[in-house]
Amino acid sequence: MNAPSPHAVPGRAARLAAPAGLLAAVTAAFAYVAAVDPNEPGHYPVCPLLGLTGLYCPGCGGLRSAHAVAHGDLAAALQANAPAVLGYAAFAVLWTVWVIRAARGRPMRIDPPPAVLWTAGGLLLAFTVLRNTPFGGWLHP
Repeated sequence: MNAPSPHAVPGRAARLAAPAGLLAAVTAAFAYVAAVDPNEPGHYPVCPLLGLTGLYCPGCGGLRSAHAVAHGDLAAALQANAPAVLGYAAFAVLWTVWVIRAARGRPMRIDPPPAVLWTAGGLLLAFTVLRNTPFGGWLHP
């Protein structure tokens, strides 16, 4: 029996297995959050930072945001956690690019320049600080 060549290109189905698996996992997670309302107490654990300090972390409201997105309520999703909504959209775009590249047999490479990473981190930090100030109450989940 001949061993496959180390340079053999996997078939389309094999190349699409990882993106399909990730989509299945994300879909299952969103389906669970859609079915189990995070706005009702007792279904999910409290954010450790919020529970210990009373401060909202950048992820606070993310489950409420995902629940609202799953139910098609973009306004509520943005109010609960706007950066999370941007993250969901970024995931959708990157996943789509990944599928297209995988179908064509091209590798997916994400290599943002440091300035983009620093800017994103700075914006997330500013969001976190602002939502924990008295005049940032409109950013509370």
